[in-house]
Order: sequence, then C-alpha cells, then structure tokens
Amino acid sequence: VQLQASGGGLVQPGGSLRVSCAASGFTLNAYAIGWFRQAPGKEREGVSCISMSGGITEYADAVKGRFTISRDNAKNMAYLQMSSLKPEDTAVYYCARRPLRCGSNWYNWGQGTLVTVSS
Repeated sequence: VQLQASGGGLVQPGGSLRVSCAASGFTLNAYAIGWFRQAPGKEREGVSCISMSGGITEYADAVKGRFTISRDNAKNMAYLQMSSLKPEDTAVYYCARRPLRCGSNWYNWGQGTLVTVSS
C-alpha cells in the first residue's frame, strides 16, 4: 500500500509542470488526496487537496490561481498541475491520503518528487 509522486524536474520561472501521484495496493476513490511540499530548510506545508469525489478542492494561498489539483479514479491517479512557477515553489512534493475529505491526519506518505524552479 503506497503512494508514489513523480514528474518533478527543473523548470524555468513562469513555466509549468505536472506532478503525478500513483496509488498502489488500494483503491484511491475512497480517499481524499493531499499534495504537500518541503523546501530546503523549511517545514513541510500543505499545498492542495481534493476530496474523494473530486467535488471539493482546497489550495494554499501561495499557490491559489496557479496550481490545479485533479484526480482520475479510474486510473488510480491524482495530479497537481503547476503553472506560473516561481523560485519559491522549489521543493520536494509529496502526496498523501486520508478518508473521504480534506482535513488533518494524512498518511501513506510516499517518496516525493523534486521540483526545481530556476533559470
């Protein structure tokens, strides 16, 4: 049972990137999915989350209007589309799950994927 984030890389400021979260060993459609990030020397912070059905999404103020969270339950996948990227978005991005809806107490933190925004 795990979640695996992928799709990170190096992107220029102002660019776009989509990171993916793949679930294995369980069915994603019973869980909310959250995206989190941890920049060097900083604490992990919440970025976005999406409810079990996909009907409710939440975003941190720092990414609102630039990032879009989505999910494809048929593929057991979730995504974070990032646009207008800034150097301060540089971080390791993780996904995690919790039952039904966004909230606290996330689990199944998988290995993250590094996003570097730099010219």
